[in-house]
Amino acid sequence: MDIENRTRTSQVAGLRALGAPATVAAGTAAAVALLHFRDPHQSGAYGFCPVYALTGWWCPACGGLRAVHDLTDLDIGAALSSNALIVPLLAVSVYLWVRWAQRRWAGARARSIVIRPYVMVGVLIALAAFTVTRNTSWGSWLAPA
Repeated sequence: MDIENRTRTSQVAGLRALGAPATVAAGTAAAVALLHFRDPHQSGAYGFCPVYALTGWWCPACGGLRAVHDLTDLDIGAALSSNALIVPLLAVSVYLWVRWAQRRWAGARARSIVIRPYVMVGVLIALAAFTVTRNTSWGSWLAPA
């Protein structure tokens, strides 16, 4: 009986610990559903990119809403042509979310994502290179379609 109570208690604690990951998953699912049913390919459907409006340059996120919409239609090619960076970013995000949920279930309360300074510098350099490349004539194939 004592072992049964401990098992049940640990399962309840595990379910409570999944509150934050479940909330993030629900919010993400709602946003993805909105993007699926309200097509961002229609001009002005979600406003405009302030970076593009002010500078005329495509920012690293330009085309991201269209890419997620295309992914909800399972059109990976169209998603990559809208924003080639979003597809791998989403894959990494899903991996990190699963890792976070597993750690919370196991009872870990420490931060599950620790970004080292050299990784952050590398990501910022990659974002800058992507932005510059997609705004040049030889990298125009990276511009949002």
